[in-house]
Amino acid sequence: MRLHRLFDLYFEEDCPYIDETCEFLEIEGSGRMEILSREPGIAACTEDLGEYLTCKGLKVHYIRSGEQFEPGRIFLAEGDLKKLFAYWRVSQTFLSITCAIATKTRELVEKARSVNPNVLIATTRKTHPGMRYFELKAVIAGGGAVHRNSLSDSILVTPNHLRVLGVEVGKVEAAVEAIRSLRKKCMRHVEIEPNKEDVERYAEYADLLLLDHYSPEELETLVPRLKAANPGLKVAIAGNVGENVADYAKYADVIVTSAPYYAKPLDLTCRIERV
Repeated sequence: MRLHRLFDLYFEEDCPYIDETCEFLEIEGSGRMEILSREPGIAACTEDLGEYLTCKGLKVHYIRSGEQFEPGRIFLAEGDLKKLFAYWRVSQTFLSITCAIATKTRELVEKARSVNPNVLIATTRKTHPGMRYFELKAVIAGGGAVHRNSLSDSILVTPNHLRVLGVEVGKVEAAVEAIRSLRKKCMRHVEIEPNKEDVERYAEYADLLLLDHYSPEELETLVPRLKAANPGLKVAIAGNVGENVADYAKYADVIVTSAPYYAKPLDLTCRIERV
């Protein structure tokens, strides 16, 4: 399986040959490994790690993705001690990252929906290389959504595309109309930089308009104009939206952010003992 190949990469990087310490100490027999959290959080990707370790001959128990936990055990593996020592550090690090992403996402969702119950918190494709599947799953576990999984799942016309195409700002309709005729079944997203003139003209040709680096004060007057120009338009807001998410949520259908990916890893520890 593809996900197993990812875990193979993670674990082989940490233990490419043998565990020299376990060999030196002649550690053998059966044991148990507990991964414990020193702080509350939201579990994420525990099933994926559990499935992999099960295939390696270990028995596992864990808190499922999306469930809230208090300080204490979140993951347990039992079996061969050499395997436990080979897997423990990467397992702990992996869960400290995925659970932190889910926890930060839940925090942002709750803040945003305190002022706009219908807003979506959606994350970008700015994931860490080799971690996209798990980081996106962690976002979903925290109550968020995915803005774009990859370049292959939607059309997003950015100012960079328009510059390369030589499309003048006032003639963006030509580019978007071309997309409309070629990919009628595909969502058309258009990204707008601040201080563009005639922004309403962009709104007429988009399903979703991504407003990047606008201030809440600018959005207060701009968003109603865009909705008037295209009543079916969805407005997404991006750019430096993090702890201040509630200031933006009242004007958005979607908040697009990468903030959860850079959440501080949860404070986890590991305990291994013989059984």
